[in-house]
Amino acid sequence: MAEADWVIARTSDGVPVLRYRRGEREGLPWADLLEVLDGSGAVDPVEFVRDTMPGWAVSGSTGFGRELLALGATPLRHAHALRRDLLADPPPADWADAPLREGLRAVPCDRAPEELFDAWRAAFAPGHVDRFAGDDRRALAERLIPLLAGTAIGPVLPASLLAVDADDRVVGGVVLTDRAGVPWVGDVFRHPERGYPGLGTDLLRRAVADCARRGLAEVHLTVTEGNPARRVYERLGFTLVHTALTVVVPGDARATGGPAGSR
Repeated sequence: MAEADWVIARTSDGVPVLRYRRGEREGLPWADLLEVLDGSGAVDPVEFVRDTMPGWAVSGSTGFGRELLALGATPLRHAHALRRDLLADPPPADWADAPLREGLRAVPCDRAPEELFDAWRAAFAPGHVDRFAGDDRRALAERLIPLLAGTAIGPVLPASLLAVDADDRVVGGVVLTDRAGVPWVGDVFRHPERGYPGLGTDLLRRAVADCARRGLAEVHLTVTEGNPARRVYERLGFTLVHTALTVVVPGDARATGGPAGSR
């Protein structure tokens, strides 16, 4: 990531304490990829975040997140970032045209969010670690629509695919996005009640192969702790980059503009 992409957070007298990538998450200001900087001296970075970033979502190391939890923060997500190198480890040639399950066809991911919603929502059933806690209306409005509109992570890439059945119903899909220039898997889903076990794997193989064909160097994704899909991703060549714990700092984000910072 380019140096210009980072925000350097400083004390009131200009001491650099940490750096992060600024974004928005769950409607909150978000400090992503937070790192503590060397040379912050006697400044406690955890207390600095608590005091200068009330109401922010903060994603950093597991240890840093746990220290914030001890100060009253609320857990949001414990997840692992994985990466697949498409240059050093090109996908097998047969991934590009891997057939889908009988009766299904692959189509571009260019349909209205409402057409994807049933399969997408069913894939994250109650009890799933990635289940959105709100009702269907909020799940559509706050999760799926922003993902497909490119406002949640980034623009949807052409390698994204949907699987439709003989009745042209969406039964699964893989949505790849451009996250600050990096291909990122936003979601992989399959409607469990319509069968086709392994469909998500088939679609992801195709999408990864398409990325390689387009000359992309890598593909990234994030998987929540406890999601068994991690084993599938690792079988497909994704390897661990880092683990992050995202928490919401106690307080109201409107009470302060956040820490003094510079790019």
